Amino acid sequence: MPVVDFWFDPACPWAWMTSRWMLEVEAVRDVEVRWHVMSLSVLNEGRDLDDDYRRLMDGAWGPVRVLVAAARDHGDEVLEPLYTAMGTRRHPGGRTDTDAIVAESLAEVGLPAALADVAAGQEVDDLLRASHARAMDLVGDEVGTPVVAIDGVGFFGPVITPAPRGDAAGRLFDGLALVTGVPGFYELKRTRTQGPVFDTAALPHA
Repeated sequence: MPVVDFWFDPACPWAWMTSRWMLEVEAVRDVEVRWHVMSLSVLNEGRDLDDDYRRLMDGAWGPVRVLVAAARDHGDEVLEPLYTAMGTRRHPGGRTDTDAIVAESLAEVGLPAALADVAAGQEVDDLLRASHARAMDLVGDEVGTPVVAIDGVGFFGPVITPAPRGDAAGRLFDGLALVTGVPGFYELKRTRTQGPVFDTAALPHA
């Protein structure tokens, strides 16, 4: 059974699209998926950013801190459902009221509301940076989120829209698994011509 490690930042719509594909892969392939937090805010520290993106990065600290605290206190198994609750509100839901998103998401998955208290401080930043560093150790720091590793071989991406469903999701995973087995394979890329398409990026079929 392949082990897939998936690093995400809930602020990123592209990570959201890829995560919905990963959930579909779980439904059509025999894989073990382990979810981890990375941080665009950490990644962009010290970089020259435009004002709009800087504001986005400043606001992105809170949710990743809450996710890390939730995993610390309640186990890594809470990461995916909490991320799904946050991301559903933010991405297909189109909401930007981060504090309310965090509070509602904690309640939805049955986690203590007090976890939201870590959002404004640095209590869990060492844990956050360590989780982020594990992704960067696999792929370098010239990438973004998501990072996907299959049996320890990691890449940035795939960046996809909309999220493939059913057998199409499985075939994409098979292709990614194939290239991870080539030691000298590093990169495929083309310019994006379409934004995230959320309406078909639902959870897997029952």
